[in-house]
Amino acid sequence: MPTCLVTGGAGFLGSHLCDELIARGHRVICVDNLETGSLVNIEHIRDPDRFVHLNIDIIEPYYVDEPVDFVYHLASPASPIDYLRLPLHTLKVGSYGTHHTLGLAKAHRARFLIASTSEVYGDPHVHPQPESYWGHVNPIGPRGVYDEAKRYAEALTMAYHRQQGVDTAIIRIFNTYGARMRPHDGRAIPTFLRQALANRPITVFGDGSQTRSFCYVSDLIRGMIALSESGYHDPVNVGNPDEFTLLELAKAVLEVTGSQSEIVFEALPIDDPKQRRPEIALARDLLGWSPQVALIDGLRRTIESAGVETLVG
Repeated sequence: MPTCLVTGGAGFLGSHLCDELIARGHRVICVDNLETGSLVNIEHIRDPDRFVHLNIDIIEPYYVDEPVDFVYHLASPASPIDYLRLPLHTLKVGSYGTHHTLGLAKAHRARFLIASTSEVYGDPHVHPQPESYWGHVNPIGPRGVYDEAKRYAEALTMAYHRQQGVDTAIIRIFNTYGARMRPHDGRAIPTFLRQALANRPITVFGDGSQTRSFCYVSDLIRGMIALSESGYHDPVNVGNPDEFTLLELAKAVLEVTGSQSEIVFEALPIDDPKQRRPEIALARDLLGWSPQVALIDGLRRTIESAGVETLVG
């Protein structure tokens, strides 16, 4: 039975990854200090032989005294609400936390996968964004603490691979959604769903013309595991290439919920990307991966699996 260590395993993506790894017959060690994760996300896992949670802050050195085959490094504040509230902690998780977790993977000779982000591309001058694009990021803007933490973590990962021989992978995750997203985390889909289900105005930043590409969580987790098992080392985009304006997303949420909420417009945040869409040719060719869940279906699944009360918060 392979053993997988998942940092951030009590978070949105991490908890779904833990579920899928257990379903595939793996043992899972979930490392999460619950700064932004929640025990609610993993309380349904009732198999002590296959799952254990360790409350560890990875910005300090740590070690696991049992064999580990795969390390999935997902730990990081990821929503604007979190990384603007915890700017120094976000930078430390990306630097110290990544360093300590890479060291653990090296000690165990484990395959290491880091969850990077489409935010490494910043406000892109290339569209859609291929892995070869180096990005256009404001390092001193309010979003810089997250963007630069992830860019540094990618550099650190490749340094460990080249100098220390660690078997590494880098996944660049584009907007992902599904059950267990916190309704007040500041991201578009949970915010729109929360507002629509409560029949409150849906708040769209700017004029709503900025675009995003939304990947349902089960598709993302499937791509992540495929990359971890591939043996590939360079970054790979995983996301849904179907592109929507935020105004189109708001209208889709109204359609799915049947809400009578009105759409209102607010000022655009600083450094908010104008376009976001992954080029996924590499994922298709390398992993045989492509998303399967369309936006409308994914929104319905999110409501059904999370429940209205949870989404309203």
